[in-house]
Amino acid sequence: MKKENTSWGSVATWYDKHLSEDDTYHSKLIFPNLIRLLGNIKNKNVLDLACGQGKFSEILEKEGGNVVGVDLGKELIEIAKNKKTKIDYFITSSDDLHMIKNKTQDIVVCLLAIQNIEKVKETFNEIKRVLKTDGRFIFVINHPAFRIPKSSSWDYDEKQKIQYRRIDEYMTESKIKIDMTPGNKTDKKWTVSFHRPLQFYFKLLNKSGLNVSRLEEWISHKESGAGGRKKAEDKSRKEIPMFMAIEAVMI
Repeated sequence: MKKENTSWGSVATWYDKHLSEDDTYHSKLIFPNLIRLLGNIKNKNVLDLACGQGKFSEILEKEGGNVVGVDLGKELIEIAKNKKTKIDYFITSSDDLHMIKNKTQDIVVCLLAIQNIEKVKETFNEIKRVLKTDGRFIFVINHPAFRIPKSSSWDYDEKQKIQYRRIDEYMTESKIKIDMTPGNKTDKKWTVSFHRPLQFYFKLLNKSGLNVSRLEEWISHKESGAGGRKKAEDKSRKEIPMFMAIEAVMI
């Protein structure tokens, strides 16, 4: 069976520029919360799985970690290697971490990438292999209950003055083709995202020898500008989380 191309390498330049902006979910929400969850990582061996251009890898290094970054996107790894760090970067898929020895990593992190990975079972098995006995695996995903590509959306009830989240499908696993250049009519770039219900991750982690030890749901930091729907929009952002963080440890 042909393996899906889920690499973001084709939009490496755009993605690198995007993460350099000040008001992104990464900078305002995800990076700070991940650092809080990780705690003191000084002298810890940390694997940044699907590291992209190494933005979070650099933060991990500044926090004192001994960092290794891997990603399938050759173009992204090239950007990461051009930065002045001591981080070792490798081009590889998440299910093939052959360059990392057994039981050598204190922590494995994976930021907003599991949902773009096809071989999750094999990936979890590799994570289990490289983690130390007391190691931790922390990953962040788009909330699987509320962010389902092409099957979820915001809507507004004019009568009730309520913004709500419409969910058309949840339990069905799906593979969705994602347009990574929605504003372009030529030179289109595409990737594939996979929707799986929450139980998919819990069951597969357990089968891989990892047990969920923590789960957090993160709400948006953004606020609407002045307007008739501001109150409803701001309230819905505080009630419906867009991101989820899961920590798993050895069984």
